[in-house]
Amino acid sequence: MNTVPYWRLSGFYFFYFAFVGAMSPFWGLYLQSLAFNAFQIAVLMSLLQVMRIFAPNIWGHIADRTGRRSTIVQLAALGSVLAFSGVFFGTSFWWLFAVMAGLSFFWSASLPLVEATTLSHLGDRIDAYGRIRLWGSVGFIVMVVGLGYAFDHVSISWLPWAVMLVMLGIVAFARVIPEAEILAHSGDHHTIWDIVKRPEVAALLVACLLMAVTHGPYYTFYSIYLVDHGYSKSTVGWLWALGVLCEIGIFLIIPRIFARVTPRQLILASFALGALRFLLIAFGVDSTWLVWSAQTLHAFTFGTYHAAAVALIHQHFRGRHQARGQALYTSLSYGVGGTLGGLSSGLIWESWGPDWTFALAAVSAALAWLVYALWGGTKAVPVSAKL
Repeated sequence: MNTVPYWRLSGFYFFYFAFVGAMSPFWGLYLQSLAFNAFQIAVLMSLLQVMRIFAPNIWGHIADRTGRRSTIVQLAALGSVLAFSGVFFGTSFWWLFAVMAGLSFFWSASLPLVEATTLSHLGDRIDAYGRIRLWGSVGFIVMVVGLGYAFDHVSISWLPWAVMLVMLGIVAFARVIPEAEILAHSGDHHTIWDIVKRPEVAALLVACLLMAVTHGPYYTFYSIYLVDHGYSKSTVGWLWALGVLCEIGIFLIIPRIFARVTPRQLILASFALGALRFLLIAFGVDSTWLVWSAQTLHAFTFGTYHAAAVALIHQHFRGRHQARGQALYTSLSYGVGGTLGGLSSGLIWESWGPDWTFALAAVSAALAWLVYALWGGTKAVPVSAKL
């Protein structure tokens, strides 16, 4: 990787997903410690996804127009820190609602732009994406395991300070990511809508949205669910870490996987295994070995799923549409899908209970498989698009 800024990109991914490793498993527990009910927790957690509906498209449009992706990433990182600092000045529901909305607006801008920048730096060496992206998984593990042990001994009230430290790391690495050349493409004259309305693209985006809905209760309530069933916080941390360790393994071998399996086949397998995973979570929580087994499926429900989705999005959105394509993928899947999954899980959790919340998540994964199986295969993905 002679001309690829490997460590600068990897460092950003490390701290970005260390932030996720602090927020996804533990922020719900922090909110629970402030005496919020399940629906209030779901609303506040969903704000991390709500802003992904709008913000990435706004920032992506500006980035594609100006060609200044790295500058926008730097502004977004700084804005995130300023917004998050509000958690130290109040703990009421509406105060935290405003703080998390502001945080999410800036934070959600970064990843699609860094993904597009990374792919631009890699050029034809896209198979190296996994070796850069895996450092995000390492950051997640370091944070989730470290905090899991820490919160067995200290109060969860220390969480905001840990999050702030990680966010300062994001700011530091955002400052050193170099701009990448945006190459012209033969499809530049098409509009984004011209691309989106193609059946294979629309089916992909809808399926990804449903996969994000599937993970809504996981990112909102999984830690609470485990603690309520007698698991220690350090065990919860290791369960999250196990999933990400399996994810790292996938990122290391993804070039060999794509040499044998197409992105379409891989993403369909990921949807099917997603349905299985959430059924195990729903009805196997009292069996320790089933809980640990279900976590190994994260290798597929995120690792291979994400690699396949990035490959397909990169194929469909090229040239001047690259940043907006990644932003659209983020907005519709993690934004719309994550919001629907998070909010609906709060309602179902209180009305039907935790087991049905995770069972319905499995249904959403099955629907994702059905949508993409029926309408996602109208156009083959050429070898050059594979990771």
